Amino acid sequence: GQLPTWLQGILLRNGPGMHTIGDSKYNHWFDGLALLHAFTFKNGEVYYRSKYLRSDTYNCNIEANRIVVSEFGTMAYPDPCKNIFAKAFSYLSHTIPEFTDNCLINIMKSGDDFYATSETNFIRKINPQTLDTLEKVDYTKYVAVNVTTSHPHYDSAGNTLNMGTSIVDKGKTKYVLFKIPSSVPEHEKKKSCFKHLEVVCSIPSRSLLHPSYYHSFGITENYIIFVEQPFRLDIVKMATAYIRGVSWASCLAFNKDDKTWFHFVDRKTKKEVSAKFYTDALVFFHHINAYEEDGHIIFDIIAYKDNSLYDMFYLKNLTKDFEEKNKLTSFPTCKRFVVPLQYDKDAGVGSNLVTLPSTSTAVKDKDGNIYCQPEVLCEGIELPRINYGYNGKKYKYVYGTKVQWSPVPTKIAKFNTQTKEMLHWGEDHCWPSEPIFVPSPDAREEDDGVILTCVVKTDPKEPPFLLVLDAKTFTELGRAAVDVEMHLDLHGIFIPEQDLKTETE
Repeated sequence: GQLPTWLQGILLRNGPGMHTIGDSKYNHWFDGLALLHAFTFKNGEVYYRSKYLRSDTYNCNIEANRIVVSEFGTMAYPDPCKNIFAKAFSYLSHTIPEFTDNCLINIMKSGDDFYATSETNFIRKINPQTLDTLEKVDYTKYVAVNVTTSHPHYDSAGNTLNMGTSIVDKGKTKYVLFKIPSSVPEHEKKKSCFKHLEVVCSIPSRSLLHPSYYHSFGITENYIIFVEQPFRLDIVKMATAYIRGVSWASCLAFNKDDKTWFHFVDRKTKKEVSAKFYTDALVFFHHINAYEEDGHIIFDIIAYKDNSLYDMFYLKNLTKDFEEKNKLTSFPTCKRFVVPLQYDKDAGVGSNLVTLPSTSTAVKDKDGNIYCQPEVLCEGIELPRINYGYNGKKYKYVYGTKVQWSPVPTKIAKFNTQTKEMLHWGEDHCWPSEPIFVPSPDAREEDDGVILTCVVKTDPKEPPFLLVLDAKTFTELGRAAVDVEMHLDLHGIFIPEQDLKTETE
């Protein structure tokens, strides 16, 4: 096919790539050593390269020829020959674990730099052109967080906003929202942006020892949205996981009888909205988008009824009949919540406070809290992406992978949130990855641009390929087959040519 002449830049993807080291194997697919891969678009041609992230974790494991650094689903143990004192000491030192820097989930932009990220306190700077691994950044040097998300947001000034959890710091467990500026003052050119990191605000956890797990958060023009779900980390269990010989993942638990609480932070005053909003128990990983309309916040997420998704990806389940054997007990559902921030304070108990035309409701309960019930927009999409120019604004389109009852995507989809229409691209024996939208330079409409996705074939003899679709019609513009083994990855970013530093810089 033919690629648009304006498509110039790098599609950078990240995900788990190596699951066996020597005789040792990871337990979970999300634990594998990070493999970066990149498609460079230059004058209608596509170039491919891939490289393992040379993290300290990677280097230690390769040198020992076995897994020596613990990951979320795999606990690693020291050399069994060590004496009992060394063993006792290593048990104690694991109480607050030294987390891995195997940054395998996403790519984050900060200023002019790019970082491989995961959900620990470490990120690794990378060179997007060569995929070389550069310095390691430890968030804890700049902000008191033990874990962070891999889905930051970027504001109109180019600053990076992210969230992390501060576990039992000064007797409190809280969720911390922080901002990394996109540049440093002229006279401090040698310093990094992280030195100017600013804590925007913090939200106390409802429980000291059971903070909520979260993978992303939402943002509108004036508010930050944080959803505290009853899918929680048990800190005491985590501190003793090493001694008990279990993974940290086993310290996550979902309480289906609990509530999910919504927190809204005013970006200007940095204060949380005082009204209390909640919904039923749910598990979710990905926010899609959020915006404000007539005193309401509208936000869309992809939610599940339980946490079975994570369990599917234990490697013992990833057998050749994986698709037949592993059926999701809970289907990904795209839910829209409409939350009235301005409402009649004298409204009676049981009255619906949503004044927009919507099937979502927000009802005052007898305690004065507001119980929100969503509108279901559609089912069966995951790894959602939007035209990021519409982030925090009223929007129409979501691009995502289409999953049937198996957790492996078979198609990609474009969903119109207003008309509920869905377009698909799919081919037999193809597993596409998260679709990334790239706007065309003269875009007039939200879907003027292309969709990029990497497609892995279920038959290992057939080469994987990069697929380019017209985002408006979902018709194929072209594909570039790559004669390598490619893995299913998680998330990525498109870096336009003008955002790439030249080699001399």
